[in-house]
Amino acid sequence: MLSGTLIKIASIVLLLLVAVVLLLGIANLFKGGSKKASNNLMQLRVFLQFIAIIVLVSFAYFFKN
Repeated sequence: MLSGTLIKIASIVLLLLVAVVLLLGIANLFKGGSKKASNNLMQLRVFLQFIAIIVLVSFAYFFKN
């Protein structure tokens, strides 16, 4: 049962990280910040999304019942 709780916590943390980076990138873009910083944040978001998808699919595969 503990592993199920850890999976849920890890999933929520990963999804929140993606959302925070997305919002930071959008805020930087709209406030007129540097385009390089905005681009770096969006690249970080894509990387975090990739990690989140890999982790969630791995959880679904290894912990299916």
